[in-house]
Amino acid sequence: MKPHTFTPQTTPFSPMAFSTGIRLLRFTFTATTTPLSRFSGLRKPSSELRFLSSVTPPSKKQVRPVSARRKEEDEGNGSVVLKDSNDGNEGERILLTELHKEATEAYMSYAMSVLLGRALPDVRDGLKPVHRRILYAMHELGLSSKKPYKKCARVVGEVLGKFHPHGDNAVYDSLVRMAQDFSLRSPLIRGHGNFGSIDADPPAAMRYTECRLEALTEAMLLADLEQNTVDYVPNFDNSQKEPSLLPARIPNLLLNGASGIAVGMATNIPPHNLGELVDALSALIHNPEATLQELLEYMPGPDFPTGGIIMGNIGILEAYRTGKGRVVIRGKTDIELLDSKTKRAAIIIQEIPYQTNKASLVEKIADLVENKTLEGISDIRDESDRSGMRVVIELKRGSDPAIVLNNLYRLTPLQSSFSCNMVGILNGLPKLMGLKELLQAFLDFRCSVVERRAKFKLSQAQERNHIVEGIIIGLDNLDEVINTIRKASSHALATANLRKEFELTEKQAEAILDISLRRLTALERNKFVDEGKSLRAQISKLEELLSSKKQILQLIEEEALEIKNKFFTPRRSMLEDTDSGELEDIDVIPNEEMLLAISEKGYVKRMKPDTFNLQNRGTIGKSVGKLRVNDAMSDFLVCRAHDKVLYFSDKGTVYSAPAYKIPECSRTAAGTPLVQILSLSDGERITSIIPVSEFAGDQYLVMLTEKGYIKKVSLNYFATIRCTGIIAIQLVTGDELKWVKCCSNNDFVAMASQNGMVILTPCANIRAVGRNTRGSVAMRLKEGDKVACMDIIPDALQKELDMTSELHQRKSRSMNGPWLLFVSESGYGKRVPVSRFRTSPLNRVGLIGYKFSSEDRLAAVFVVGFSFGEDGESDEQVVLVSQSGTVNRIKVRDISIQSRYARGVILMRLDHAGKIQSASLISAAEADPEDEDAAAIEA
Repeated sequence: MKPHTFTPQTTPFSPMAFSTGIRLLRFTFTATTTPLSRFSGLRKPSSELRFLSSVTPPSKKQVRPVSARRKEEDEGNGSVVLKDSNDGNEGERILLTELHKEATEAYMSYAMSVLLGRALPDVRDGLKPVHRRILYAMHELGLSSKKPYKKCARVVGEVLGKFHPHGDNAVYDSLVRMAQDFSLRSPLIRGHGNFGSIDADPPAAMRYTECRLEALTEAMLLADLEQNTVDYVPNFDNSQKEPSLLPARIPNLLLNGASGIAVGMATNIPPHNLGELVDALSALIHNPEATLQELLEYMPGPDFPTGGIIMGNIGILEAYRTGKGRVVIRGKTDIELLDSKTKRAAIIIQEIPYQTNKASLVEKIADLVENKTLEGISDIRDESDRSGMRVVIELKRGSDPAIVLNNLYRLTPLQSSFSCNMVGILNGLPKLMGLKELLQAFLDFRCSVVERRAKFKLSQAQERNHIVEGIIIGLDNLDEVINTIRKASSHALATANLRKEFELTEKQAEAILDISLRRLTALERNKFVDEGKSLRAQISKLEELLSSKKQILQLIEEEALEIKNKFFTPRRSMLEDTDSGELEDIDVIPNEEMLLAISEKGYVKRMKPDTFNLQNRGTIGKSVGKLRVNDAMSDFLVCRAHDKVLYFSDKGTVYSAPAYKIPECSRTAAGTPLVQILSLSDGERITSIIPVSEFAGDQYLVMLTEKGYIKKVSLNYFATIRCTGIIAIQLVTGDELKWVKCCSNNDFVAMASQNGMVILTPCANIRAVGRNTRGSVAMRLKEGDKVACMDIIPDALQKELDMTSELHQRKSRSMNGPWLLFVSESGYGKRVPVSRFRTSPLNRVGLIGYKFSSEDRLAAVFVVGFSFGEDGESDEQVVLVSQSGTVNRIKVRDISIQSRYARGVILMRLDHAGKIQSASLISAAEADPEDEDAAAIEA
């Protein structure tokens, strides 16, 4: 059986092959050896690798099997070698080799062949071999941008037959991609027919489509190709030559990008804008030491053919610096109002991220809506046409477009990332490069192209000038030349006589003999003289160019700017200056009002604002839910989901957590223990909660302890709170932090004791101190009395407070607002006009605000009267919570206005519900008409 010769260039080699039918490994030395691979550095080409099959036809001589043995002389690693058991072969010598080493070298040869021959683009012209061969074949066929289209099948056949001996699908797919304006930022081929779509529709068969070169391709890649600017190499069958590179005038690798997967290596380079790329190249020409930041001023980032919005520049900087980075891209959207009455809106998708399938995107959104993963969407329509992309996503009534859009970014490919891996072939090897290194490599290549072109033109100009000089000598001695020619008996003798008589070269003599009679006139002589002058000027200019690197770079810049001025297009991808495009939980949570209910034993729950319907004054109310044994409601407040909630404990420590982190639950649920959200110590209780939307510099927190100490701290001190909490106030022994309110210097503080004594004092009178301080005495308390509550009177009350003294002097009985709303522990309450109280400094007894019976005490006080309805009455609502957890929500307008000494009216009946534990003031919620009119008692 004749041995089969194995060459790593054409046959993939794998260690798995040794487990199948390969039985004999032999090396045969011959007199003359040829390299097994063009990668001579990887293997020694001193032998020929042969395999013999284990299966031999009956008519052939049976080959004896080989035996595997362990080499004991110098192989200490336990490797297995193969040796023929027959040592009688004449003219051959067996060479022992390690199996794993031979497999490694063969596999490396195959890997490098794939890397260089198919998968990775060259840094210099930015093309893979198949793309380069397609463009060269079209150039050879004369398919210029001004010529008629030709069938793609004609081009594919030309490429297959002459340059690229692979499948026709591979060639046609590459041709199609170079014609798609949604795949390449600057397409290289002009297609005519169906070349696919952004919906991943396949192109028509090659027999139906037509193509020709783009004008940009001719100017950027194919110009000067015939002027010895690049090397030509033999094709696969050595029948003709093909260019190893194309003389690119612009770094096409960065212009259109590239993607490819090879053996153990891949590349993914984003496309860029033509104008910005030329500007960055010019900046590097003028300043070779330019930094990456200076180059980014001209080319701030990629420019994808499908547009979109690039989120942040951190990934761009990393990719341009190291060659690897992650660029986050969002689709471009707009919000349209469909119905002004119902306020229904629609999200319009106008652009999608690069390499995103639009049809798959629409299908993904529809699936998420059907599975109820994505809420707030009523309809999806794809209205895209020739004028552009338009995907309409209609929203349900009341849906927040921003929240739905953020969910689309998070759950669908409407936001995707492009992982940059800028690997290209440089000097015959794959290399990972940054932006500056890529531009510099192209500049070096372009300099060599310009030098080779200049030398080619110089050589042609010198040769032509030599001929012209000889013709001018012949025309100056025309009669002698004619006589010499007439006397000669042959062409060779005439050439020899001309060279001898006029000291001409052979080419000059041949040129004189070839000149026609019509060019012997004086006018034609002047043309030759002028041509000689022009040639000498051209030669001088080319020699000057070759001697100056500065002029070469200047010419490179001029040619690049010429292409920019002719083919520049505006940027499509917008750059958004953000830290990152990553979406957090807060981005997909509506910033809606929410109710927070906290018990004394530290259970918290979040509910919707309409959980408790509006009720009449004096009703029993609705239960807030199940409470643990011996537990009671501690606080009940209203905030928004995006607020940062500050939790103040009785030990003077403050903790922080976003409001949306509290699990939402029903009214009857028990709630979540605060220890699961906050790092509370043993026995620590949360006594006050402050929701903060923004940590403004002019805002303060006023803290009041159970023993009557008060202090004011800037809100900025609490912008950053570690998970274990920080100190908010320094407490004396036996004291507890009870109340915390947010205020500004222009506001007023209203403090009240359990016996109904009230002090109004400006916030500006309270000195701002640090966190780790005790504060000063708030009010002078009588024996047995304690501080009951505190509220902030906004700055808008200042005019009323300034008029207090005048009103008291006139003994005015006006009942106009704003008012102080008093709530007693027994469920009684009243409103007293603020004008009935005068301001006073701290550490005073205060004025009587409520006249209590011996069993009753003050539970809470609020400032009301800043939100008015159409009838001019207060539009606020108060939520009362009893110790047993019953909640009653009533209108403030239903509470009568009385004097400071009156007992008040019944707000909530507490026959079996204990006392009022807490009260909260909320604004009028936007409810349905039936909720607004609801007045029934609910158990």
